[in-house]
Amino acid sequence: MSDLRSTLQAGLQSLRLELDPGQVDRLLDYMGLLQKWNKVYNLTSVRDPAEMMTHHLLDSLAVIRPLLQQVGERPIKLLDVGSGGGLPGVVIAIACPQIDVTCVDTVAKKAAFIQQAAATLRLPNLRGLHARVETLNALSGPAYDVVGARAFASLLDFTRWSREALGQGGMWMAMKGKHPADELATLSAEGGAVDVFHVEPLQVPGLNAERCIVWMRPGPPSVA
Repeated sequence: MSDLRSTLQAGLQSLRLELDPGQVDRLLDYMGLLQKWNKVYNLTSVRDPAEMMTHHLLDSLAVIRPLLQQVGERPIKLLDVGSGGGLPGVVIAIACPQIDVTCVDTVAKKAAFIQQAAATLRLPNLRGLHARVETLNALSGPAYDVVGARAFASLLDFTRWSREALGQGGMWMAMKGKHPADELATLSAEGGAVDVFHVEPLQVPGLNAERCIVWMRPGPPSVA
């Protein structure tokens, strides 16, 4: 665990994230929970602790600064779609206590894991929800300021399925691997229902792979 702690702390420094010791402990405890539950519920295909640190924890932590640059320090509601084992939702909830995070998944055992993680890690700003994102509606339920997803679906499907959950002035945050040129072209061909206002490259410490965030909002594309 000391090696994992060192890797995490070095990664936080590289990402220019200042977390207190309690937050660092919670991140490591969350990884322990993920490993424990993964033996029974198959939450992730990644099982090696060192690989889990880079591919899951640090990969998710890489979105924190870009997210805060978009929303500031104000309290917001964030929906993590197809969250699975809680990536990046649980990590965001730990690193940003001012953000109210709901992790939604169609698989009941995965939503139950999020609820367990919220209780065990004492995160009042985290909840798991067993539902299809298409059934969530900002008019009858919570209106989310940010709807995010990590390797969930195509940009077109993601924005279509989750549109009704977005609140007024809300935005989408899609975590992708390499720059999704084909998906962006398909989205553009739909007639401007989504404004892709920023594609932001990410550098994940210890991970030699392309990563980016596609930032979007409803409406016609911005005029450059």
